[in-house]
Amino acid sequence: MEKYPLTSIDPSAKIGKNVKIGPFTTIDANVEIGDGTIIDSNVTIHSGARIGKFCHIHSGAVICDIPQDLKFKGEDTIAVIGDHTNIREFVTIHRGTASQGKTVVGSYCLIMAYCHIAHDCFLGDHVIMSNQVQLAGEVHVGDWAVLGGGALVHQFTHIGPHVMLQGGSLVNKDLPPYIVAGRYPLSYEGVNSVGLKRRGFTEDQVNEISSIYRILYMSRLNNSDAIAKVEQDITATPERDIIVDFVKASKRGIVRIGI
Repeated sequence: MEKYPLTSIDPSAKIGKNVKIGPFTTIDANVEIGDGTIIDSNVTIHSGARIGKFCHIHSGAVICDIPQDLKFKGEDTIAVIGDHTNIREFVTIHRGTASQGKTVVGSYCLIMAYCHIAHDCFLGDHVIMSNQVQLAGEVHVGDWAVLGGGALVHQFTHIGPHVMLQGGSLVNKDLPPYIVAGRYPLSYEGVNSVGLKRRGFTEDQVNEISSIYRILYMSRLNNSDAIAKVEQDITATPERDIIVDFVKASKRGIVRIGI
């Protein structure tokens, strides 16, 4: 471990091999940091942090502070960050509450400056959050989702995998997988075909996803009837089933198409 004399590291913290820790950084007890991770100056890592390998946590970030939830009573909870994740300046990630017990940020994520990830959130792998995105408690974000700068996401909202969210959006409905969402009020803007093709989806897969959303958004059926029609008319594939399962499980309701 490489560290500056001005750091404060609890002797019980578990620090991996080849970890670099900058000056004025504080690391509490009950913290685990994986091999090869870089922690810059003025970072605060509180008890309960579980940070993976080869991450980079930039200056001013605060990891695993207690949640901003009046129901929190000091229960023993954690915040988990996967491998190869980049946490930029002044990001705040709070630990879980009794509800879920942990906040999770996946591997290969990029969390840009001034973002906030509240208690009990779950982020998958390869998620990008642009500057100043704010996630309220118990938000779920799927793999490969991209959230534009300044977006505000209401508590309990679910954002599906491969979603592209416009910057400055106010999100109070669930965003189904593979879509682009934007404007005000927030609405469905189409399939994220560019992002999907960049990630290796075939033309046939993108066309199938587009067909599903034409039924869901343009058939003038309610969600239950539209999903029944999708299951009847579209051959079962992993992509179809991911969309169907997401819509069926939505508790907040899914974003609607713009007028």
